Amino acid sequence: MWPLLRVGGGLGTERDVAVVANLSARVGSIGDNRLGGWHSYRSSKTALNQLTKTISVEFGRKKDPIACILLHPGTVDTDLSRPFQRNVPAEKLFTKELSVQKLMNIINNTKQQDNGKFFAWDGQEIPW
Repeated sequence: MWPLLRVGGGLGTERDVAVVANLSARVGSIGDNRLGGWHSYRSSKTALNQLTKTISVEFGRKKDPIACILLHPGTVDTDLSRPFQRNVPAEKLFTKELSVQKLMNIINNTKQQDNGKFFAWDGQEIPW
């Protein structure tokens, strides 16, 4: 897989970097944890975040044109989020399509210097 990623940014595209984007959640951020709770879900996302960070360090060390990033899709109208939606303002409850559009915008604008970063749906960087 690594050899394909190394050339992935240049396979007939205008991209200069291949992007590995992992779907996380803001609750996986240790630095942004002000509410506690959601122990299992939070822990699983934090583990994904650590794995992503570790891989991004390896990509950076090898100086390959690969950026490994984390994405927080926001609150998406799904069965999983339904029990928690009553506290979400309508303008921050996204359809699946809108969430994907916002995340694809981030992916399509990712540069090599974004390797190892964690982005929210609106492009804001989230602390680890």
